Amino acid sequence: MYTQALDSPGPELASAVPAAEAERERRFQERIDRDEKIEPKDWMPEAYRQTLIRQIAQHAHSEIVGMLPEGNWITRAPSLRRKAVLVAKVQDEGGHGMYLYSAAETLGVSRGELIGQLLAGRAKYSSIFNYPTLTWADIGAIGWLVDGAAIMNQIPLCRCSYGPYARAMVRICKEESFHQRQGYEIMLTLARSGTRAQREMAQDALNRWWWPSLMMFGPSDTDSVHTAQSMRWRIKRFTNDELRQKFIDATVPQARFLGLSIPDADLRWDEATQHYATGPIDWSEFQAVLKGEGPCNRERMGARRAAHESGQWVREAAAAYADKQRARPASGRSGYAQAS
Repeated sequence: MYTQALDSPGPELASAVPAAEAERERRFQERIDRDEKIEPKDWMPEAYRQTLIRQIAQHAHSEIVGMLPEGNWITRAPSLRRKAVLVAKVQDEGGHGMYLYSAAETLGVSRGELIGQLLAGRAKYSSIFNYPTLTWADIGAIGWLVDGAAIMNQIPLCRCSYGPYARAMVRICKEESFHQRQGYEIMLTLARSGTRAQREMAQDALNRWWWPSLMMFGPSDTDSVHTAQSMRWRIKRFTNDELRQKFIDATVPQARFLGLSIPDADLRWDEATQHYATGPIDWSEFQAVLKGEGPCNRERMGARRAAHESGQWVREAAAAYADKQRARPASGRSGYAQAS
C-alpha cells in the first residue's frame, strides 16, 4: 500500500516528472554517443528495452527455427564426415538461441514468455527458414549465403550498445564464420570437383536461395520502421541497405570463383559507385512469407510446437530436480547432525 502510493506522483510532482524523464534520456543518449555499454541494471528508456527485446527475441527464434531445414539432412548427408560437421553446426545453432534467450532475460522478460509468443504465432523469425531444402546443395547454399548474410548482419552487433547482446554476439560470430566456410566448401566441392549433375544441383540451389538471402537484411531503408532509432541508439551500426550491399559485393566474386551464375540479369559492376548494382527485389514475396504464406511456414511451426509438447516431460523433470536440489542443503545438514 505505501509503496504504491509513493509510486504515484502527487499534483505538485506531475509537471516535474516529464522534465526529469527527459533529462535521464538525455544522459542516456550521451552515454550511447560516447560508445559506453549499457548494462542490465542501468537505467534505460522503455522504448530502448522493448526494441532490444523484439530484436533479440526475433534473433533467438531464428536460430532455433533455423535448425530445422538443416537437421532434416543429417541422416542423408553423403558421408560420415559431412554428418559429423552438420551435427556440430545444428548444435551450434541451438546454442546460439540459448545465448540470445539468456541475453533477452536480462531485460526482464522470461524465456518461457518469448517461446510462448513464438509458438502462438505472435513472434517473428527470419523469413529465410520458411524455404525448403530440396537437395544436399541447399545445405551448402544455406551455409554460404544464409550464414554469410547472418555474419554481415551480426559482426556489427558485437559493438551493440547493450552489453549482454554484444558479448553474446562475439562467440556467435566466431561459430557462424565456421558455418559459412562449411557451406562454401560444400558448394566448392559440388561446383568445381563434382559431376555435371552436381554442378547443376549447386547452380539450382544458388538460383533458389539468392533472392531470399538478400531479403534477410530486411526491407529497404525507405520502408524500414525501426532502423533510424536503432541506429541512434547504436543497437545497429549500419542500415539494411548498407549491409545488403556489403553482402552482394563480397558474394558475387565468390560465385564467379565457383563458376556459378548469380540469378540476376540486371547484375552489373557500377564504376561510379564501386559497387555491384542489382535488379529489383520482389518485396511482395518477402511480405507474403512474413505473413505465413511461405512454402514451409506451417511445417516449421508445426515441428516447433510438436517438439515443445514432446519435451514437456523433460522440462517437468528438470524443474522437479531443481526443487529437490534447493531443498537438499537443509535436509542434508539436519540428517548429518542426527547421524553425529
